[in-house]
Amino acid sequence: MALTGIDIFKRLPKTNCGDCGVPTCLAFAMALAAGKADLEKCPHVSDETKEALGAASAPPIRPFKIGVGDDAVAVGGETVEFRHEKTFVAPTPIAVLVSADDDDAVIEAKVKQLDDLQFDRVGVILKPNIVAIKDPAGDKLADLVAKVQGIKKAPLILISDSVDALKAGAAAAGDNKPVLYPVTADNADAMAEIGKETGCPLGLKADSYDALSELAEKLIKAGIKDMLLDTGARDLKQAFQDSVAIRRFALRAEHRPLGFPTLTFPCEMSDDPIMEAMIAATFISKYGGIIVLSDLKGEVVFPLMLARLNIFTDPQRPMATSEGIYEIGKPTEKSPLLITSNFSLTYFIVSGEIEASRVDSWLLIKDTEGLSVLTGWAAGKFVADAIGPFVKKSGIEDKIAHKKIVIPGFAAQISGELEEELPGWEVIIGPREASHIAAFLKGWAPD
Repeated sequence: MALTGIDIFKRLPKTNCGDCGVPTCLAFAMALAAGKADLEKCPHVSDETKEALGAASAPPIRPFKIGVGDDAVAVGGETVEFRHEKTFVAPTPIAVLVSADDDDAVIEAKVKQLDDLQFDRVGVILKPNIVAIKDPAGDKLADLVAKVQGIKKAPLILISDSVDALKAGAAAAGDNKPVLYPVTADNADAMAEIGKETGCPLGLKADSYDALSELAEKLIKAGIKDMLLDTGARDLKQAFQDSVAIRRFALRAEHRPLGFPTLTFPCEMSDDPIMEAMIAATFISKYGGIIVLSDLKGEVVFPLMLARLNIFTDPQRPMATSEGIYEIGKPTEKSPLLITSNFSLTYFIVSGEIEASRVDSWLLIKDTEGLSVLTGWAAGKFVADAIGPFVKKSGIEDKIAHKKIVIPGFAAQISGELEEELPGWEVIIGPREASHIAAFLKGWAPD
């Protein structure tokens, strides 16, 4: 059962020293209970308390990483069944399947898609994440691992019916620590030894979530910590029901053997690329820990990643762009200067309209804690006495030869006060609607 703030507070040193960055131990305990603080921030808590609280406050679905370095992907760590309760934390990684039957050109093309299919969306880079390598017989698996890693050292899932091949594949991957799949009731003992020896996560497969629970419990007792779960269902209805059941058992019943991310194979559920994409979208929405696709196509992957972004964005935290000076095109000292809030959607709409105008411009982004222009103004974040000092400190005066700044039309009420904050500047009221920016900029005259 999850600890309350009071339960945690009872175990803290109660010094109210503020060394954790929070004024009191009670406030720190409440932040810990809400998942908004890290116990490591308290320098005075005992090792015994760290161990007790760490175990008690661990997410019901075990978090771990697959792969190494900047490309490593996080899975698990979920604490809620519905995102509005709190937030989902580990965006579902998208894997592409390469097979022993694929020729070298196909394998290279698929692996390179992990880098080629990257999209910048509201300041977040969307991209596929993992390569799943399938060789049922196992005689080519180690060579396939070397081949894929020669193209890109991406996180890996190794798929083979041969225990020896999976062991050899793990050795070929080195410190990349691939997922080894499938672990079944028949090979569980041998795979447990390989898992402990290599430190690789294991992908479990059974014919139901009951059988999966028994298999996971056996591996937990054998000392395996990081696992992925697959009930083996390849019918969408059954696979969906299994996915929901696993999440509910982990969260509601706190059933530890099912407290792991899932591994799903839309690539094995349909030969139709569109249906495969629909199935993938289903598991991005409902608890797929990792989804494996037969191929990566921009027209399929981008909508999936966009859906993933929307689902895994914290509904309680606005998406924000970093404060600063942004160059749209190749602006010069005579180019227009505009300013807006750092709500990411505002930034991308405004910058997009500026680009569409083909008028090279400077765009100042003011930190409004992710609020839009009107909301930021109402909250005192996009007001003259905040914007004025920001403009002076931003360094924009070193980049332009004029002193004209365009503010959003919805912020027209601050123009007079802003001219007082910026002596010698001309404050120009811009369009109320972003769609009118292009026409506005084409009439720009710096002098």
